Amino acid sequence: MKNEVKHTAHSSYRCEYHLVFAPKYRRKIIYKELRRDIIEIIKKLCKEMKVEIIEGEACPDHIHLLVSIPPYMGIAQFVGTLKSKSALMIFDRHANLKYKYGNRNFWCRGYFVDTVGKNENWMSATWCSRAQTSIIAESYQLGTCLSHGNDDSFSDGAVP
Repeated sequence: MKNEVKHTAHSSYRCEYHLVFAPKYRRKIIYKELRRDIIEIIKKLCKEMKVEIIEGEACPDHIHLLVSIPPYMGIAQFVGTLKSKSALMIFDRHANLKYKYGNRNFWCRGYFVDTVGKNENWMSATWCSRAQTSIIAESYQLGTCLSHGNDDSFSDGAVP
């Protein structure tokens, strides 16, 4: 469940990530039987690694996952294990793909990951007000003046 605090023996956590990865050469091959097998394989591997899939979607040329990962597992470790083991399992089930993808590399090397937060608007507003207060205080200490609207500022006027 999204935004649910989970517990281990010595910690409480909510580590949620949006993850996107694609087949090699971004080929549009995730259809019908292969799509069902990929979804089944990803679910099985996530269950083995004690990772909860909150949401997921298999598009023709990439996979979207919203996952909750325990704090003892790094995101890079999870993605590496998921992609390598799923590729081996896909090639075992669909031997004809070995000829399209040499060296048993089904997934491309890269991936996109982003954290998912709770109360993002509140946190950004709080951070901006604190940052603005501290920057103004620092500017008086250093004897410099802040000019809003220069090329370094954000479009909404917030101070970085």
